[in-house]
Amino acid sequence: MSYQDLKFEKDSVFLVTGGAGFIGSNLCEALTDMGYQVRCLDNLSTGKQENVDLFLDRENYTFIKGDIRDLDTCMKACEGVDYVLNQAAWGSVPRSIEMPLLYEEINIRGTLNMMEAARQNKVKKFVYASSSSVYGDHPVLPKVEGQEGNLLSPYALTKRVDEEYGKLYKKLYGLDTYGMRYFNVFGRRQDPDGAYAAVLPKFIKQLLNDEAPTINGDGKQSRDFTYIDNVIQANLKACLAPGEAAGNAFNIAYGGREYLIDIYYDLCSALGKKIEPKFGPDRAGDIKHSNADISKARKLLGYEPEYDFKKGIALAIEWYKENLS
Repeated sequence: MSYQDLKFEKDSVFLVTGGAGFIGSNLCEALTDMGYQVRCLDNLSTGKQENVDLFLDRENYTFIKGDIRDLDTCMKACEGVDYVLNQAAWGSVPRSIEMPLLYEEINIRGTLNMMEAARQNKVKKFVYASSSSVYGDHPVLPKVEGQEGNLLSPYALTKRVDEEYGKLYKKLYGLDTYGMRYFNVFGRRQDPDGAYAAVLPKFIKQLLNDEAPTINGDGKQSRDFTYIDNVIQANLKACLAPGEAAGNAFNIAYGGREYLIDIYYDLCSALGKKIEPKFGPDRAGDIKHSNADISKARKLLGYEPEYDFKKGIALAIEWYKENLS
Protein backbone atom coordinates (compact mmCIF):
# COMPACT_ATOMS: atom_id res chain seq x y z
CA MET A 1 0.00 0.00 0.00
CA SER A 2 1.40 3.40 -1.00
CA TYR A 3 1.31 6.17 1.60
CA GLN A 4 -0.95 8.17 -0.76
CA ASP A 5 -3.70 5.63 -0.05
CA LEU A 6 -3.64 6.23 3.73
CA LYS A 7 -6.72 8.01 5.04
CA PHE A 8 -7.14 10.54 7.85
CA GLU A 9 -10.17 12.61 8.76
CA LYS A 10 -10.55 15.13 5.96
CA ASP A 11 -10.11 18.21 8.20
CA SER A 12 -6.96 16.82 9.87
CA VAL A 13 -4.21 19.34 10.69
CA PHE A 14 -0.55 18.31 10.64
CA LEU A 15 2.36 20.27 12.09
CA VAL A 16 5.74 19.44 10.55
CA THR A 17 8.64 20.93 12.50
CA GLY A 18 11.84 21.26 10.51
CA GLY A 19 9.54 21.45 7.48
CA ALA A 20 12.08 23.46 5.48
CA GLY A 21 14.59 20.62 5.71
CA PHE A 22 15.08 17.52 3.60
CA ILE A 23 12.75 15.06 5.34
CA GLY A 24 10.37 17.75 6.61
CA SER A 25 9.77 19.35 3.21
CA ASN A 26 9.01 15.95 1.69
CA LEU A 27 6.46 15.31 4.45
CA CYS A 28 4.90 18.74 3.80
CA GLU A 29 4.69 17.97 0.09
CA ALA A 30 3.12 14.54 0.61
CA LEU A 31 0.49 15.80 3.08
CA THR A 32 -0.50 18.86 1.06
CA ASP A 33 -0.73 16.66 -2.05
CA MET A 34 -3.10 14.41 -0.07
CA GLY A 35 -5.28 17.44 0.72
CA TYR A 36 -4.63 17.87 4.45
CA GLN A 37 -3.88 21.11 6.29
CA VAL A 38 -0.16 21.45 6.93
CA ARG A 39 1.76 23.88 9.13
CA CYS A 40 5.50 24.07 8.68
CA LEU A 41 7.56 25.34 11.63
CA ASP A 42 11.22 26.10 10.93
CA ASN A 43 13.77 28.72 11.96
CA LEU A 44 15.72 28.22 8.68
CA SER A 45 18.98 27.57 10.53
CA THR A 46 19.62 24.45 8.45
CA GLY A 47 16.37 24.31 6.45
CA LYS A 48 16.06 26.25 3.20
CA GLN A 49 13.68 29.03 2.23
CA GLU A 50 13.39 27.44 -1.22
CA ASN A 51 11.84 24.34 0.44
CA VAL A 52 9.15 26.64 1.87
CA ASP A 53 8.62 28.65 -1.31
CA LEU A 54 7.71 25.44 -3.16
CA PHE A 55 4.40 25.24 -1.28
CA LEU A 56 3.44 28.83 -0.41
CA ASP A 57 0.88 28.94 -3.24
CA ARG A 58 -0.99 25.98 -1.75
CA GLU A 59 -4.02 27.02 0.30
CA ASN A 60 -3.56 24.11 2.73
CA TYR A 61 0.05 25.08 3.65
CA THR A 62 1.14 27.63 6.25
CA PHE A 63 4.71 28.57 7.13
CA ILE A 64 5.62 29.68 10.66
CA LYS A 65 9.14 31.01 11.05
CA GLY A 66 10.06 30.07 14.60
CA ASP A 67 12.39 28.11 16.85
CA ILE A 68 11.51 24.97 18.82
CA ARG A 69 13.77 26.24 21.61
CA ASP A 70 11.01 28.78 22.39
CA LEU A 71 8.12 27.12 24.23
CA ASP A 72 5.62 29.89 23.39
CA THR A 73 6.32 29.36 19.68
CA CYS A 74 5.76 25.61 20.09
CA MET A 75 2.52 26.18 22.00
CA LYS A 76 1.08 28.50 19.34
CA ALA A 77 2.16 26.20 16.51
CA CYS A 78 0.36 23.24 18.16
CA GLU A 79 -3.00 24.99 18.60
CA GLY A 80 -5.69 22.98 16.83
CA VAL A 81 -3.19 20.40 15.55
CA ASP A 82 -4.06 16.70 15.30
CA TYR A 83 -0.66 15.24 14.40
CA VAL A 84 2.87 16.50 15.05
CA LEU A 85 5.73 15.22 12.87
CA ASN A 86 8.75 16.54 14.75
CA GLN A 87 11.70 16.59 12.34
CA ALA A 88 13.35 19.76 13.68
CA ALA A 89 16.87 18.94 14.84
CA TRP A 90 20.47 19.47 13.94
CA GLY A 91 21.97 16.42 12.25
CA SER A 92 25.59 15.35 11.65
CA VAL A 93 27.69 13.32 14.05
CA PRO A 94 30.93 15.27 13.36
CA ARG A 95 29.27 18.66 13.89
CA SER A 96 27.77 17.48 17.19
CA ILE A 97 31.27 16.60 18.42
CA GLU A 98 32.28 20.19 17.69
CA MET A 99 29.13 21.80 19.16
CA PRO A 100 27.72 19.62 21.97
CA LEU A 101 25.98 22.47 23.82
CA LEU A 102 24.04 23.59 20.77
CA TYR A 103 22.91 20.03 20.10
CA GLU A 104 21.63 19.72 23.66
CA GLU A 105 19.63 22.96 23.26
CA ILE A 106 18.05 22.11 19.92
CA ASN A 107 17.71 18.32 19.88
CA ILE A 108 16.84 17.73 23.54
CA ARG A 109 15.26 20.91 24.90
CA GLY A 110 13.62 21.72 21.58
CA THR A 111 12.08 18.26 21.29
CA LEU A 112 10.93 18.39 24.91
CA ASN A 113 9.28 21.77 24.25
CA MET A 114 7.42 20.23 21.33
CA MET A 115 6.28 17.20 23.36
CA GLU A 116 5.03 19.48 26.12
CA ALA A 117 3.22 21.74 23.65
CA ALA A 118 1.66 18.68 22.01
CA ARG A 119 0.54 17.35 25.40
CA GLN A 120 -1.01 20.63 26.50
CA ASN A 121 -2.79 21.05 23.16
CA LYS A 122 -4.11 17.47 23.26
CA VAL A 123 -2.44 16.42 20.01
CA LYS A 124 -3.47 12.89 18.94
CA LYS A 125 -0.05 11.59 17.87
CA PHE A 126 3.50 12.87 18.28
CA VAL A 127 5.91 11.30 15.80
CA TYR A 128 9.54 12.34 16.12
CA ALA A 129 12.86 11.81 14.39
CA SER A 130 15.35 9.57 16.14
CA SER A 131 18.41 7.96 14.55
CA SER A 132 20.26 4.70 13.99
CA SER A 133 23.18 6.39 15.80
CA VAL A 134 21.56 5.35 19.11
CA TYR A 135 22.98 1.84 18.53
CA GLY A 136 26.48 3.16 19.19
CA ASP A 137 29.19 0.51 19.30
CA HIS A 138 26.87 -2.49 19.65
CA PRO A 139 28.42 -4.98 17.19
CA VAL A 140 25.48 -7.24 16.35
CA LEU A 141 23.80 -7.00 12.92
CA PRO A 142 21.06 -6.47 12.07
CA LYS A 143 20.27 -3.74 14.61
CA VAL A 144 17.32 -4.64 16.84
CA GLU A 145 15.48 -2.23 19.11
CA GLY A 146 16.48 -2.92 22.73
CA GLN A 147 20.05 -3.97 21.86
CA GLU A 148 21.96 -0.67 22.02
CA GLY A 149 25.63 -0.16 22.83
CA ASN A 150 27.75 2.71 24.10
CA LEU A 151 26.95 6.00 22.40
CA LEU A 152 29.66 7.49 20.18
CA SER A 153 28.61 11.14 19.76
CA PRO A 154 26.61 13.97 21.34
CA TYR A 155 24.17 13.67 18.43
CA ALA A 156 23.48 10.03 19.31
CA LEU A 157 23.01 10.99 22.96
CA THR A 158 20.43 13.64 22.08
CA LYS A 159 18.40 11.10 20.14
CA ARG A 160 18.57 8.54 22.97
CA VAL A 161 17.34 11.19 25.42
CA ASP A 162 14.47 12.10 23.06
CA GLU A 163 13.42 8.45 23.05
CA GLU A 164 13.45 8.31 26.85
CA TYR A 165 11.27 11.42 27.02
CA GLY A 166 8.98 9.82 24.43
CA LYS A 167 8.53 6.80 26.73
CA LEU A 168 7.86 9.00 29.74
CA TYR A 169 5.34 11.22 27.96
CA LYS A 170 3.35 8.12 27.02
CA LYS A 171 3.60 6.59 30.48
CA LEU A 172 3.03 9.72 32.58
CA TYR A 173 0.79 11.85 30.39
CA GLY A 174 -0.78 9.50 27.85
CA LEU A 175 0.73 11.31 24.84
CA ASP A 176 1.08 8.80 22.00
CA THR A 177 4.71 9.16 20.92
CA TYR A 178 6.48 7.22 18.17
CA GLY A 179 10.24 7.47 17.57
CA MET A 180 11.53 7.01 14.04
CA ARG A 181 15.07 5.59 14.10
CA TYR A 182 16.09 6.68 10.61
CA PHE A 183 18.83 4.75 8.83
CA ASN A 184 20.72 6.91 6.30
CA VAL A 185 17.80 8.54 4.54
CA PHE A 186 18.39 9.81 1.00
CA GLY A 187 16.44 11.23 -1.92
CA ARG A 188 15.14 14.41 -3.55
CA ARG A 189 16.03 17.75 -1.95
CA GLN A 190 18.79 16.34 0.27
CA ASP A 191 21.47 19.03 0.40
CA PRO A 192 24.72 18.06 -1.38
CA ASP A 193 26.64 21.09 -0.15
CA GLY A 194 28.63 21.96 2.96
CA ALA A 195 31.13 20.27 5.22
CA TYR A 196 28.46 18.08 6.83
CA ALA A 197 26.53 17.04 3.74
CA ALA A 198 25.30 13.44 3.52
CA VAL A 199 27.47 11.14 1.46
CA LEU A 200 25.15 10.19 -1.43
CA PRO A 201 24.16 13.68 -2.64
CA LYS A 202 27.72 14.86 -2.09
CA PHE A 203 29.14 12.06 -4.26
CA ILE A 204 26.53 12.61 -6.97
CA LYS A 205 27.17 16.35 -7.19
CA GLN A 206 30.95 15.93 -7.24
CA LEU A 207 30.78 13.28 -9.95
CA LEU A 208 28.42 15.44 -12.03
CA ASN A 209 31.05 18.19 -11.73
CA ASP A 210 33.87 15.77 -12.67
CA GLU A 211 35.42 16.07 -9.20
CA ALA A 212 36.96 13.17 -7.24
CA PRO A 213 35.04 12.60 -3.99
CA THR A 214 36.80 11.73 -0.75
CA ILE A 215 35.70 8.56 1.03
CA ASN A 216 36.28 8.60 4.78
CA GLY A 217 38.02 5.38 5.80
CA ASP A 218 38.53 2.40 3.51
CA GLY A 219 35.09 2.45 1.88
CA LYS A 220 34.23 -0.94 3.36
CA GLN A 221 31.74 0.52 5.83
CA SER A 222 28.16 -0.53 5.17
CA ARG A 223 24.87 1.33 5.51
CA ASP A 224 21.15 0.58 5.32
CA PHE A 225 20.33 3.42 2.93
CA THR A 226 16.64 4.33 3.10
CA TYR A 227 14.76 6.15 0.35
CA ILE A 228 12.70 9.18 1.40
CA ASP A 229 9.33 7.72 0.34
CA ASN A 230 9.79 4.85 2.80
CA VAL A 231 10.28 7.45 5.55
CA ILE A 232 7.13 9.34 4.55
CA GLN A 233 5.17 6.09 4.74
CA ALA A 234 6.57 5.30 8.20
CA ASN A 235 5.64 8.72 9.62
CA LEU A 236 2.09 8.56 8.29
CA LYS A 237 1.56 4.99 9.43
CA ALA A 238 2.77 5.97 12.90
CA CYS A 239 0.02 8.62 12.93
CA LEU A 240 -2.50 5.84 12.33
CA ALA A 241 -0.92 3.32 14.72
CA PRO A 242 -2.75 2.06 17.82
CA GLY A 243 -2.01 3.62 21.19
CA GLU A 244 -0.57 0.27 22.34
CA ALA A 245 2.35 0.85 19.96
CA ALA A 246 3.10 4.29 21.45
CA GLY A 247 6.08 5.05 23.68
CA ASN A 248 8.34 3.00 21.41
CA ALA A 249 11.12 3.72 18.95
CA PHE A 250 11.21 1.90 15.61
CA ASN A 251 13.89 1.13 13.04
CA ILE A 252 12.92 2.92 9.82
CA ALA A 253 15.00 1.47 7.00
CA TYR A 254 14.71 -0.87 4.05
CA GLY A 255 16.54 -3.70 5.76
CA GLY A 256 19.37 -3.84 3.22
CA ARG A 257 23.12 -3.42 3.46
CA GLU A 258 25.23 -1.51 0.94
CA TYR A 259 29.01 -1.00 1.05
CA LEU A 260 30.19 2.53 0.40
CA ILE A 261 32.91 1.62 -2.10
CA ASP A 262 30.44 -0.47 -4.14
CA ILE A 263 27.94 2.39 -4.14
CA TYR A 264 30.63 4.78 -5.31
CA TYR A 265 31.46 2.70 -8.39
CA ASP A 266 27.74 2.12 -9.07
CA LEU A 267 27.24 5.89 -9.09
CA CYS A 268 30.19 6.30 -11.47
CA SER A 269 28.62 3.75 -13.79
CA ALA A 270 25.15 5.32 -13.61
CA LEU A 271 26.56 8.79 -14.33
CA GLY A 272 28.97 7.60 -17.04
CA LYS A 273 32.07 8.72 -15.11
CA LYS A 274 35.49 7.11 -14.62
CA ILE A 275 36.90 8.95 -11.62
CA GLU A 276 38.88 7.25 -8.87
CA PRO A 277 37.97 8.39 -5.34
CA LYS A 278 40.34 9.79 -2.73
CA PHE A 279 40.47 8.20 0.71
CA GLY A 280 40.57 10.14 3.97
CA PRO A 281 40.71 9.24 7.66
CA ASP A 282 37.78 7.60 9.45
CA ARG A 283 35.33 10.12 10.90
CA ALA A 284 35.14 10.31 14.70
CA GLY A 285 31.89 8.95 16.11
CA ASP A 286 30.92 7.02 12.98
CA ILE A 287 29.45 3.53 13.19
CA LYS A 288 31.26 1.07 10.90
CA HIS A 289 28.31 -1.09 9.89
CA SER A 290 24.60 -0.37 9.93
CA ASN A 291 21.79 -2.70 8.94
CA ALA A 292 18.27 -2.71 10.41
CA ASP A 293 15.82 -5.35 11.52
CA ILE A 294 12.48 -3.70 10.64
CA SER A 295 10.18 -6.41 11.98
CA LYS A 296 8.99 -4.29 14.94
CA ALA A 297 7.88 -1.44 12.66
CA ARG A 298 6.24 -3.97 10.33
CA LYS A 299 4.30 -5.56 13.18
CA LEU A 300 3.27 -2.51 15.21
CA LEU A 301 3.03 0.22 12.55
CA GLY A 302 2.22 -1.81 9.44
CA TYR A 303 5.37 -0.40 7.83
CA GLU A 304 6.18 -1.98 4.45
CA PRO A 305 8.96 -0.10 2.62
CA GLU A 306 8.35 0.01 -1.12
CA TYR A 307 11.71 1.32 -2.33
CA ASP A 308 14.87 -0.75 -2.16
CA PHE A 309 18.24 0.95 -2.65
CA LYS A 310 18.41 0.27 -6.40
CA LYS A 311 14.98 1.78 -7.07
CA GLY A 312 15.58 4.73 -4.74
CA ILE A 313 19.04 5.66 -6.01
CA ALA A 314 17.83 5.67 -9.63
CA LEU A 315 15.12 8.19 -8.69
CA ALA A 316 17.58 10.27 -6.64
CA ILE A 317 20.11 10.41 -9.50
CA GLU A 318 17.41 11.61 -11.90
CA TRP A 319 16.35 14.34 -9.45
CA TYR A 320 19.92 15.59 -8.99
CA LYS A 321 20.58 15.56 -12.73
CA GLU A 322 17.55 17.77 -13.27
CA ASN A 323 18.12 20.08 -10.31
CA LEU A 324 21.91 20.46 -10.19
CA SER A 325 22.52 21.09 -13.89
